Amino acid sequence: MALKTTHPVLGTRALNRATLDRQLLLRRASLGAEDAVSHLLGLQAQNTKPPYYALAARLEGFRPEDLSSLMESRAVARIVTMRSTVHTHTARDAVALRGLAQSGAIDRELAIFVGRKGLDGVDLDRLAALSRELVEERPRTPKQLREELLKEWPGADPLSLSVAARCLLPLIQVTPRGLWGRPGQVALTTTDVWFGRDGGEAADVDETVLRYLGAFGPASVRDMQTWSGLTGLREAFERLRPRLALFQDERGTELFDLPDASRPDEDTPAPPRFLPEFDNLLLSHADRSRVVSSENRSRTWKGNQAYRVFLLDGFVAGRWHLAETKARVTMTIEPFEPHGSGRDAERQRAELVAEAERTLGVLAPQGVPYEIGFGTPEL
Repeated sequence: MALKTTHPVLGTRALNRATLDRQLLLRRASLGAEDAVSHLLGLQAQNTKPPYYALAARLEGFRPEDLSSLMESRAVARIVTMRSTVHTHTARDAVALRGLAQSGAIDRELAIFVGRKGLDGVDLDRLAALSRELVEERPRTPKQLREELLKEWPGADPLSLSVAARCLLPLIQVTPRGLWGRPGQVALTTTDVWFGRDGGEAADVDETVLRYLGAFGPASVRDMQTWSGLTGLREAFERLRPRLALFQDERGTELFDLPDASRPDEDTPAPPRFLPEFDNLLLSHADRSRVVSSENRSRTWKGNQAYRVFLLDGFVAGRWHLAETKARVTMTIEPFEPHGSGRDAERQRAELVAEAERTLGVLAPQGVPYEIGFGTPEL
């Protein structure tokens, strides 16, 4: 929105460095995995490996066993929350943020499936009650849940039944799904059963605004709406306005931030980082120019699938690909632009290789050799 009053302007590089700092990407943090997952308000987790790569890029001394052990102890879990997508959350946030997200993208997704008439004649209250009974009896795969629900509503669309159940209930993806190096299909139960407690309150909106700014700020109202899938957040920002620092970007969009939050100088060095597909760094602002240029944004997606990307000087500069066999792991680094020649190009290439080696040293299977190359991967 264009402003009548003028706040201090934060340019693109200043926003980039502030966001990278909040995202633990300017330097690796000496945090435990659980604290990092909490600070980041969860990790995008449509696939099972991205949370591990996300933490490897952000934490000093991270090992995949750190996150796996938290999942096995039920301190963190996989659940549909923000934007009606799967996230890895702490136990507290799995309950609280799932409750907050209900009135946003989750309810909208439910309305879409109801509107397709695949649920004609289905009583949603009965569907929720029966689904709860089934998954609390024992964890069920979506296929198993559909088969049971079809006994009650044989004329309904099977997919609509299981999606509706997921939208109506806070369903955890139980382990071994999501554990490092262990296969596991999606099987569901409720947060009540998984965490061993009844219910729990939805996250407070104002508190979540402050936490969002701490992890993604400075940011606009629309930015947080993009991250959360919620609407109507303007009122919360207005309530908090007296407590927040105010800025604007170069286009005049009003930005909010925590007064004592770090906003590093725009020339602060930003080391290379390899990010997984769907990393929240790229999904949590309406205006993503702070991390990826408009020219390159379309190169980070194909259809509805996100590529893995890497950062150079803080911005998305290319894609990376991983080919894994029992005998070898091969990472192919695909820059968007040629590195050119000269000392700067050599230095960037060396820094990328060093970061790639560090990443694979943490996440490649033990005892399996790996190699790193540049170019376009063979398909």
